[in-house]
Order: sequence, then C-alpha cells, then structure tokens
Amino acid sequence: MRRPDTAPGQGDLHIRRNTVLLAGSLSVFSGSIQLVAAISSLTFVLVTGVEGLLGLGPAIFLTAAALTAPFAGRAMDRFGRIPVLAAGCLGGIAGGVLTGAGARVTSSAAVIIGFGVIGAASGTITLGTRTAAGDMYPVERRGRGIALVLVGAVFGAILGPAVFSPLFDDVELAAKELMIPWFAGAGFMLAALVLILCVRPDPKWIAEQIASRADEAPAGPAAPLRELLRRPGVIPAMLAAVASFSVMVSVMNLAGYFVVHDHHHHQQSIFPIIGAHVLGMYALILVIGSLIDRFGRRRPLVGGLVLMGLSCIGLLWVESVWGTALLLFGLGVGWNLSFVAATAELIDRTSPAERGRLLGFSDLLSGLTGAGLALLGGFALQALGVAAIAIGATVLVVVPSLWILRTAGTRAAPLLRSQTVEADAGPPSL
Repeated sequence: MRRPDTAPGQGDLHIRRNTVLLAGSLSVFSGSIQLVAAISSLTFVLVTGVEGLLGLGPAIFLTAAALTAPFAGRAMDRFGRIPVLAAGCLGGIAGGVLTGAGARVTSSAAVIIGFGVIGAASGTITLGTRTAAGDMYPVERRGRGIALVLVGAVFGAILGPAVFSPLFDDVELAAKELMIPWFAGAGFMLAALVLILCVRPDPKWIAEQIASRADEAPAGPAAPLRELLRRPGVIPAMLAAVASFSVMVSVMNLAGYFVVHDHHHHQQSIFPIIGAHVLGMYALILVIGSLIDRFGRRRPLVGGLVLMGLSCIGLLWVESVWGTALLLFGLGVGWNLSFVAATAELIDRTSPAERGRLLGFSDLLSGLTGAGLALLGGFALQALGVAAIAIGATVLVVVPSLWILRTAGTRAAPLLRSQTVEADAGPPSL
C-alpha cells in the first residue's frame, strides 16, 4: 500500500523493504534468544548455587515476557508498531549487559533483574514482529506474509551457534565465564534495533489502508477484550497458541540443563541442539504459511500440536546429541504449524486497532503458562528425570488438539464493516 504522495508502485516496495528489515531484525534477535534458551538455567544455577530452582531462570524470563505483552500490545495499537519494537530492543541491550555483569561478579540480584528485562524485551519484540507482519498483507496472503518475516529466524538458527559455540571452547563451567556470551547477546539486540528503526511507514498505517480498501474490520472504536474473545474462532486459536508456545518454550529452556546434567554431554553440545530446534521452528515456514492460506487454519493447528507430542514423547528414549537435536527440530516444526495458524486466525478476527490487544492477551496467557511449566518442569526434572518432561509435555499438547477437533467448525470469514462474522465456504478450518 502507498501514501497519497508516493509514486505508483512505491507502496509495494515499502512492503517488500519492511518485510526484509523485519525479517533481518528477527534473525539477530533469534540468535540472542538461543543464548537465553541454552544457558539461562545454567547461569541461574551457577550464580545462585541452588540446583533445585533450575527452572526459575527461564520462568523469570517467560513471566516478564508474558506480563509485558498486554501493555506492549495496547501501546502498539495506540502509537504504532515501530516505536514499541525499538523500546523492546533497547530493553534487550540493557538486560544482556546487566545479566553478563551479574554473572561476572556473581550477583544473584543483577542476574534476576537482567532476566526480567530481557524477558520484557522478548515479549515486546515477539509480539511486535508478528503483528507487523500480519498488518502488511491482506487476509488471503496473511499466512505467507507472517511467514516471510518469521523466516528471518532461520538465519538466526545458524548465526546463534556460529557465534556462541566458540565462546565455550575449552572454558571452565563457571559463572564468571558467562559474561562475554551475555554481552554478545546484547550486541545482537543492538543490531536488531538498527534494522527496526529503518522500517517505514509503520506497518499499522499499512494495515489501515488495506482494511479501508478491502472493507475489512469493523467501523468505530476498538472492541473491548471480552467482545474480541467471543468472536468465532478466537478461543480455539488462542488455546492452540497457548499450548504450543508454552510447551515449546518450557522444553527448549530445560533442554540445556538435561543435556548437560542428565545426558552428560559437554555444555558446547547445547548450541547445536537449540540451533536445530530454532531451525525447525522456521526452516519450513514459507511452505507452511502458504499451506495455511490455502487450506485454512484448523488442520495446521491440530497437526502441529500432534507433531509436538510425538517429538516430546521421543525424549523418553533418545539421549544422543543428534537424536535430541532431531526431536527438538520436530518440536519446532510442530510449533510452527500451530502457532502461525493461530496467529493468522487471531489477526483475521480483528481490526488494526484491536490486534495488539488480542495478541498481547494471547501472549500473556502463553508466557505465564510457559513460565509455570518451566518452573514445575525444573522440579520434575530434579525429582523424576527427563521422563516427567517427556510425558507431561506430550499430554499438554495432545489434549487441546482433541478438543479443537471436536469443537472447531468451518472457517470463519474476516470481520467486515458491513456484516457480522459469517462462515465462508472455504476449506475446513476454525
């Protein structure tokens, strides 16, 4: 879409350029988040000396991300996507520096606060990039549009291990040695900030132009959250988003600990495993985005959750580095299917002024659930071993998939100015 004062064809260039910039920012952000997933539990245990609370480090990170998401969503609806995304990057820089400094001087308070700040930044950036991606494309191409931005994380899956793995070569497993990796993560956030600031016009403005031309989205002020939750398709999509995200992040954040302490591999082995997981999350995303647009939302929701369950139950028997990497790759692909489909459906059900609010609430539930699972999973891992994680995670994704199959009907059409929500005659979905 283009502004009134731009030349013909220039608007499409804006969308292409914005897509590339957002994908690039997500690439470097993804690289830094791999560091959090790989060593947050180890950092917390080494600094505090309390192994029984190994899940608390990821739980702090996830809780902060969850609690920030609703505020970030409302701010994006009011001020636009880019100012809020930039603020998130600044928070990530500060959090990385604080965590690294806390590890160096063995300060539990600094590490805990740093985790919280990084978590808040992650919640903001994750929400903002997804929302901005959905803003720039019409409903019939929205799944692919979201995929085009999220594909940037594929490069992050390669970049993260390439940068962080060498930092652990021949390094003693001690808290003070973790300062440099955390500082490197802050550098990644700085690169993301530079790319974000180059995005223009704001994707929210683009979404408003798309909605006005397509007669999409309700007229008048944004609906309250309780009304958004009553729209057809919202609750099943949100359930899939919560289940897929919370199980994915809890298993990913605990993997670094059980790979080292339960399977007795070197800490350097964590990064190929986490890299494979992130690669699974995004490597097939262009294909998946197109399939979601073509066949609807429900099948990817259910199929993704089932694939996640198969990957989690495999942890009962697999202990090798490459076998674990393969299972976490499958976990990432399953998340990709269900979470992107859920995001597309939630964006379909809202106007540009409502998206941040609804997605922020979904991220709040997802993050708090993930934090709770990471914390409980840490205790379960200590008491019962990897089997507790494998079986528990499998149940938590398979049960919602069965409920969605029983309750979801036909695909709901996008909300229009001139009509209430109706089901279209398209392929089966929510």
